[in-house]
Amino acid sequence: MSNTKSRRTSAKPDPVEITATAPSTPSAPVRISKQSQMLALLREGATLGAMQAATGWQAHSVRGFISGTVKKKLSLTISSEIGTEGRIYRVVS
Repeated sequence: MSNTKSRRTSAKPDPVEITATAPSTPSAPVRISKQSQMLALLREGATLGAMQAATGWQAHSVRGFISGTVKKKLSLTISSEIGTEGRIYRVVS
């Protein structure tokens, strides 16, 4: 038994010259990580609600980020004080 496959022969298109030009504005916006957003908020001082709104995280996730990442992994000191809007968390320099 012979194993014959039909091959398609197609004419190759003529080569086309492509000139690349850099776009005047970047097409994709620069993505800012949630970690950098949180650290920026903590440098200024932010409430739990403000951090939740900025990241879309739940309250327990924000608190976990503060204790696990900011305190333990990054070894930053966090202060917490009660303000008129509620508890304000801040990175101590």
